[in-house]
Amino acid sequence: MFRRYVLTIIGLLFGLNAMAQEIDNTTSYKNINRDSYIRFSLDNDYFSARDQQYTEGVNLEVCSPALKKNPLTWLLINPHFGHTRYGLGIEQAGYTPDNLHVEDQNQDRPYSGTLFLKTFLLATDTVKKQRWATTLSTGVIGEIAQAGEIQDEAHKLLHNVIPPGWEYQVANDVIVNYQVDYEKQILAYLNFVSLDGDISARAGTLSDKAGIGVTALVGYFESPFSQIYRKTGKFHLYMYDRPELDVIGYDATLEGGVFNHTSPYTIPPSGVTRLVFINRVGWVASFKKVTLEYFQCYTSRELSTGPKNNKWGGIQVAVAFR
Repeated sequence: MFRRYVLTIIGLLFGLNAMAQEIDNTTSYKNINRDSYIRFSLDNDYFSARDQQYTEGVNLEVCSPALKKNPLTWLLINPHFGHTRYGLGIEQAGYTPDNLHVEDQNQDRPYSGTLFLKTFLLATDTVKKQRWATTLSTGVIGEIAQAGEIQDEAHKLLHNVIPPGWEYQVANDVIVNYQVDYEKQILAYLNFVSLDGDISARAGTLSDKAGIGVTALVGYFESPFSQIYRKTGKFHLYMYDRPELDVIGYDATLEGGVFNHTSPYTIPPSGVTRLVFINRVGWVASFKKVTLEYFQCYTSRELSTGPKNNKWGGIQVAVAFR
């Protein structure tokens, strides 16, 4: 009984449904110009009035100079730019098929859940206006991630349909993924307009992909390519738009894990869409030590037999220590 109550509470906080890639807070439009902060992120297609595909995405992260001493940090590529931040986060995600009312996925997205630790660093070169991020993700995919239990308890409480297919989810396996991102400012006008381009590459047992994107910021903000935050106490408000094109090599949430091949249902490599377009639009407000964000995201088809596109939204709350 106690376990059920715990899962229900977690489901209320984290288990409303969405569809997305995993949360990435190292990009410029997610910038917080502080050395020490805590941030909570929730992706959810509840904000887009949908209930399909990626069922929830939750991330809790801490950034602090003390995390430089984390043993896993030594595995991260560091370009030794002028300023480097160190972080640690935990992320949980769940994926469901487009049709939650049937047990047989029938070429739809398989049920799958992930749970992993993210060790990352973010280096900023304020002279050449460039940023570098390295992220190491270590964890598990499968029933052990508890995504099905969380979703079931949330749906019971909200009187929604209980997905009948979690017993057929992608089998337990190990997640070890490595990602690097590079951004370069293209142009800027004071603290009102900024445009930058970025490239990224990821490899491991969860996801292999390469991407290219452009980020535009408009409003009043602290430049993500500037010095660390100065205590001005000013109110910042801006919006961002980030189109991105990804080339997909492998996706364990669709194709199953690398080591465990006993998954009852997966998508064959021929059924995975290898070129995916994603666009994120968000609004950010910050004052002193608090930053709030709301966003909407669109993605093109991820598998040939799935929906043509999908949408989801998300919120973030960050509080700086100093």
